[in-house]
Amino acid sequence: MIEYVDGALWLDNGLLRLGLVPALGGRLLSLSTPDSGELLWRNEELLTDDLVLRREHRPHGGTLGDWVNYGGDKTWPAPQGWEREDQWAGPPDPVLDSGAYTAEVHNGADTDVVTLTSGDDPRTGLRLSRRFELARGRCGYRLTLTGTNTSARTVRWALWNVTQLAADGAGGTDVAGPPEVTELLAGTGFPRWRPTAGGVHVPHQDVVGKLGFPAATGRWSHTGNGSTLTQSFAVDPAAAYPDSGSRVEVWMEHPLPAPLAGLGDLDPPARIVECEVLGPLTTLAPGERMTLTIDCEVTAGEGEG
Repeated sequence: MIEYVDGALWLDNGLLRLGLVPALGGRLLSLSTPDSGELLWRNEELLTDDLVLRREHRPHGGTLGDWVNYGGDKTWPAPQGWEREDQWAGPPDPVLDSGAYTAEVHNGADTDVVTLTSGDDPRTGLRLSRRFELARGRCGYRLTLTGTNTSARTVRWALWNVTQLAADGAGGTDVAGPPEVTELLAGTGFPRWRPTAGGVHVPHQDVVGKLGFPAATGRWSHTGNGSTLTQSFAVDPAAAYPDSGSRVEVWMEHPLPAPLAGLGDLDPPARIVECEVLGPLTTLAPGERMTLTIDCEVTAGEGEG
């Protein structure tokens, strides 16, 4: 079943409920089950539980300190950066991150589908779309990402899906694959991690920083508050990936006494972990497209502390 209420699209199959807000960069801003409650981190100062804005929203650019972080799950182009034309200088940006997406809705006999599509971004040359499929009887959904080159020039980007989750209390993220870890960014330091039988575990912790996982084999799971969200996706061992070959990235942040000047005055609003899936870097001629499919499952269970 799909409902449209006060600017939000709700998909619900009785086992899983998704809340999407097309006007806020095509974000998934609520993910819950009847038993788990909310799995995603959402900025409650900006949105109600019904995903109604508490203040006016306007598309905007600027530095990281200007970013209005609504939370949830969103798609961006990678690599990120502010030094070169082949880097995405966001968030924020006025099209892909904070611009309005259009919505196409299909109520099927077995599967409901919502496709959210951005405007054409002159900076990257891309148009992004996010297709959500929620089938009957499944406590999970499929997310298919597409990036289309709508410009008149050849571009090279990767799809980058970012899922924000609360990092309060016990819990953490498990990344499947050999324990190869790249230290990517330290605001206050690099997150600590430990190898496990099947990969790497990154516990909740008070740090602002990012790790990359170049040997990730196509799955991460985050556990907190008694529920686990798992995302599975295909990797291409022969392809080049952004950020020193990272296929998965984990970013962590927590509130600080003052904004981080070295990160564009980033001012973290809460204890947050971002679990990020990256596709391969892809060269696109005008009109060509790239895709990335992510299967998402929700299960009950406690993770490691």
